Parts: sequence; C-alpha cells; structure tokens
Amino acid sequence: MAGGVIETTRGPATGAWVDGLIGVAIFSASLVATRLALTGMDALFLSAARAALAGLAGAAALLALRQARPRRTDLPALAIVAAGVVVGFPLLTALALRTVGAAHGTVFVGLLPHATALFGALRSGERPSPVFWLLSITGALVTVGFAARGLDGPPGPGDAFMLAAILLCGLGYAEGGVLARRLGGWQVIAWATVLSLPVSLPLALLLRPAELAAIPLPAWAGLGYVALFSMLIGFVFWYRALARGGIASVGQLQLLQPFLGLGVAALVLGEHIEPAMIAAALAVAACVALARRFA
Repeated sequence: MAGGVIETTRGPATGAWVDGLIGVAIFSASLVATRLALTGMDALFLSAARAALAGLAGAAALLALRQARPRRTDLPALAIVAAGVVVGFPLLTALALRTVGAAHGTVFVGLLPHATALFGALRSGERPSPVFWLLSITGALVTVGFAARGLDGPPGPGDAFMLAAILLCGLGYAEGGVLARRLGGWQVIAWATVLSLPVSLPLALLLRPAELAAIPLPAWAGLGYVALFSMLIGFVFWYRALARGGIASVGQLQLLQPFLGLGVAALVLGEHIEPAMIAAALAVAACVALARRFA
C-alpha cells in the first residue's frame, strides 16, 4: 500500500484472506458483546455511543497520521458506508437483540456473504462464476440450517430488524470495499465514523443514562468492544481484505462468522459446543476454500 491506495490483484492474495479472517474473527464477537452491553444500557444509547467513540478514535488516528481529506466525490460513498455499518447495522441489531438471542441472530449472519456479493456485483462490477454462486449458496444453507436448529415460533419484529441489518451491512461492506481501493482500508472506516460524529456524538450525550455508575462492568466492556473492535479495528482488516482480494470472494469468509460467534458465546457465556457445530464449520470451510478457487 502506498499513499493510502491499495493495489488490487487478479485473484485473492493470501494476505487478503489473512486480513479477512482477522476481520471476521473480530466481528464474530459483536453479537455477544452487544448482548452484554444491553444488560446495562438502552439500544439507542448503545448505538449512538459506539459510533461516537469510534468516530473520536478515528478522528484521532486521521489527525495523528496526517491523512488527506477525501475528495468531495467520495462523500456519497462514505455516506453509504456510514449508513450501512456505522449507523444501520449496529442500531438494527441492537433493536433486534432486545427480543431475540445472539444465537438466533446468527441465522441472519449466514446470509451476509450473499448480500455482500450481490452488492459487490452491483457496485464494483465483479462477476463471479456460476460455480462460485453454487458453492456460496451451499455454504449459506449449511450455516443457516445449523444456526436455525431448535428455533421455533413465527417471525417477529426482531427478525425484520435483523434482515434489514444484513442488507444494510452488505451494502456498506461492498461500498467500503470499492472505496478502500483508492483511500485505503482503515481510512474508509475512519472517515465514515468521523462523518457520523455530528449526529452520533450529540445523540450519545442526549441519550446517556441518568446514572452511569449504575451500569455494570460487563455492559461497559461490551460497549468498549463494539465501539473499538467491531466498529473500527475489525474494518481495518476487513476493508483491506475486500479491496485486495475481491468483494464477492473474500466476503465468503463471513460464512465462518456464525461458528466463530458460537465459539465466543461458549467462552464468554459458557454455552455448549456440539460436535455438529464442528462438522458444519468444516463443511462451510470447504465451501469457502472452493469458492475462492472459482471466484
């Protein structure tokens, strides 16, 4: 990377896939961290506070490293990124997780690679092969099928919020992946969070709980994680991976996110890991590896 611009390659470079795996690993703890944060704070305050904290950290990084301002023509794309991953996904998932569990949310996370690939095709002109789409759909069916086991009851508002969150997130991923080819991966998310500051910071101050001292430590830890890791650090790796390796292809790594998320839930919340989870994760990993080859 030179001058904030990332070179693209003909096929997904190994470095891009390593970056993508790191990003997915960071994102995989987001729903668990959000659930922890919701134990002590309102969903609206959580969404505004995480965006504001990420924006302040992003502004500090941009100033410290003396990054040039984006072009005026980049502002619409940055606005889409902000609407998708800084505001839309965090807010909608927080609203959804008030009524559904983190495990329930993993059903929808299994659809995120398709949303990313579809918007990537629309926004960047990528045209994956039919074999790629077949492998992608297979991996998604395995992921959703595993995550949906044991869920019952008709769809509710939480499901609608999660579906809308996935669509907005896929759009934000694809738009940011395209923009990162010119601005650089971390610069895209930093500028997107800074662009949101005039809204997120006043809202966070307005919606702050009356008694901050009454918020339990796990809730603060959850807020800290989603603000710094889910909102900022994870995207440093993720957008760089999408720019270097291709939006549709590298986006398939998100199929592993539900399994990694369940692993985090097991470590943090003590949930049991079933043998079926390991088998399903291996099947999905095979689909991801083959999809990389045929992208």
